Amino acid sequence: MDTKTSPINQYQKTKILTASPEQLQLMLYDGVIRFCEQARETIQAQKIEESYLLLSKAEKIVLELCHSMREELAPDTCAKMKALYMFCYERLVNANLKKEIPPLEEALDILRHMRQTWLLLMEKLAEEKSENQPAPAAVGGYDGSPELGATVNFQG
Repeated sequence: MDTKTSPINQYQKTKILTASPEQLQLMLYDGVIRFCEQARETIQAQKIEESYLLLSKAEKIVLELCHSMREELAPDTCAKMKALYMFCYERLVNANLKKEIPPLEEALDILRHMRQTWLLLMEKLAEEKSENQPAPAAVGGYDGSPELGATVNFQG
């Protein structure tokens, strides 16, 4: 089966194309963490080429996370985040060059914390959004839904 047109790849493509910016950021965190975990396993198994490819993918994602920030919204926060991303990038490059797990683990720990923080932020924003939306108005105490066990007449 052609991997470019497989149902899984089509699903992934649709998922990415329909995701919000917040969801895309979360997908990037999930991807970099997954590649790092797989790279750790390949380093332990001494699969040098495979670990190189996985760590290279992780490095690219970290750079994308670093460069996709909107600094005009929060310059100080972005500068601190950029420093963390660049530290993770340096640790991943180091792990890739030396095929060592400790620098990979350092980056992985930070990236997991960043993902968890992002997830909490997404939940808080969703909560605030739902609080700011007005509840549907009930007319005379009637909310429009029939009572449990009631018979509904559609003919008038």
